[in-house]
Amino acid sequence: MEQEVWKTVKRDVNTGQDKIGYVFAKVDLLNEALTHSSHANESTGRGQSNERLEFLGDAVLELCITEELFSRYPDADEGRLTVYRAMLVNERALASLALDLGLDRMLMLGRGEESQGGRQRPALLSDAFEALLGAVFLDGGYYAAREWVLNRFAPLWSGIKEVQSEKDYKTRLQEMTQQIFKDRPTYVLEETSGPEHERMFHVLLRLPTGEEFRSRGTSVKKAEQQAAQNALKFFGRESNL
Repeated sequence: MEQEVWKTVKRDVNTGQDKIGYVFAKVDLLNEALTHSSHANESTGRGQSNERLEFLGDAVLELCITEELFSRYPDADEGRLTVYRAMLVNERALASLALDLGLDRMLMLGRGEESQGGRQRPALLSDAFEALLGAVFLDGGYYAAREWVLNRFAPLWSGIKEVQSEKDYKTRLQEMTQQIFKDRPTYVLEETSGPEHERMFHVLLRLPTGEEFRSRGTSVKKAEQQAAQNALKFFGRESNL
């Protein structure tokens, strides 16, 4: 059974480079990028796991996206750029990109990881995407890796445009706390009150410095926005909206 799975995966790897969007000069790098540690630990003679490539790809990805953000948004300060990067580079986004590339079918997993549904685990898929980027970087250099990354991330920039157009209190507060405190505010729904048709939601906002702000609204979103507005008033930042 293991040999059949291996043959199927190997066939997908050999035929999947068109979908990946990059043709490797050194196919061994691609094979390494798609070899999970669970498979490497159970097998011999099939190379090492993708952990080292994932480490490299993580750094390359951060540089590529940071450089593009810096170029696209020349008026954005450090805090806002940090927020934008976090919106783009996160486990959920990378796992989704990995699925789009068909990496779930190409990954070489150990028996245990396979039986536990590893091909659909977001953390595993996210790591595989970064490992693949590390392989592209080693195979073709930085500019090849950058072009590959930006092509993959092209559909995700619209999310940033939506945030820019909203200019809501929560976004502004998060940008401010990221810039000043290197951390984000947290929101907690403390309770709900009132009859079902007139429900009120009570929210607690806690800043990284410990200050707390409470507010309520007819929805959780409205309560959070009001609490964020109160926090911005506290710091004298509301006038900047």
